Amino acid sequence: MLQQRWKQRQRPLAPELKWAQRHYQQVLSVDGSTLDALIRKIGLLKDLPQHPLAGKITALLDVCSRLPVNIWYESNPQAHDQSFYPHIQSVLERGMLLIMDLGYLNFAVFNQLTQQAVTFLTRTKINLSYAVVKVLHRSAAVHDRLVWIGKEDTRQQIRLIEVLYKGTWYRYLTNELDPLVLPTAYAGALYWQRWRIEDAFNIVKRLLGLAYFCSGSQNAVELQLWSTWLLYGALVDLTDQVADVLVKPFAALSLEMVYRSLYFFTQAYHRGQTDDLVSYLAQNTQLLGIVKRKPTPSKFSELLGLTSASDP
Repeated sequence: MLQQRWKQRQRPLAPELKWAQRHYQQVLSVDGSTLDALIRKIGLLKDLPQHPLAGKITALLDVCSRLPVNIWYESNPQAHDQSFYPHIQSVLERGMLLIMDLGYLNFAVFNQLTQQAVTFLTRTKINLSYAVVKVLHRSAAVHDRLVWIGKEDTRQQIRLIEVLYKGTWYRYLTNELDPLVLPTAYAGALYWQRWRIEDAFNIVKRLLGLAYFCSGSQNAVELQLWSTWLLYGALVDLTDQVADVLVKPFAALSLEMVYRSLYFFTQAYHRGQTDDLVSYLAQNTQLLGIVKRKPTPSKFSELLGLTSASDP
């Protein structure tokens, strides 16, 4: 329901996301996070020498809408991010773009994603072993090449993109071999949008309280986990409604200040001054600090300059 509501709104999107919407069925980002310590004042945990961790979660986020698509929980806090790959692959569909961090580097899975017709985009380590097949673009700041990676069953042709940005080389891998289908500038800009899932983890833990567990039982942990992510989804939906009314990008609004403004709305509501939450927030954005003072600078225009054939 929240995804459908999001699609009906007309607030502006970042140019790379607007482009990706036209070219991919869905743009997803995946990452894992270790949950914080359980309390051990009661029950079976009280005699343990230290607070045990609550477990591990992996989240699959729609980068355009900022809404969670799937959340998986594992009670073992030491579970590796890649142990969630079977769950992740089971919900992926043809035509999707999956953005991942370095912790998901797995050549065998990359082959499987290509067979599923799922495009992936990920970082790669500096000491990656590869053999160059073809140079697609080369300048002082951008290297775009087709390369061979892996051995035996995992050997595959892939695209290696390297971008020099503010003195640092950023390296990406993708199974989209055609730069006309996924231009270099869009690849770099879309990978930077992967940070939206880190923002989501920050909100659910720091703002919505998932860093503090009120019970040590696994059932209680799971209940708190699901209810917190549901609250996060409702908060994203509310913030997007306000952005739609203001005709501003979602990124221009502060999720935290929308959440903290709910208190002031309830006070105004009980005084009989308003009964419309979205209108109240939209009309008082400056007073409540909902619109960020400093807009997030777009890296996309800089990337377009770096990858321009007319001005290499």
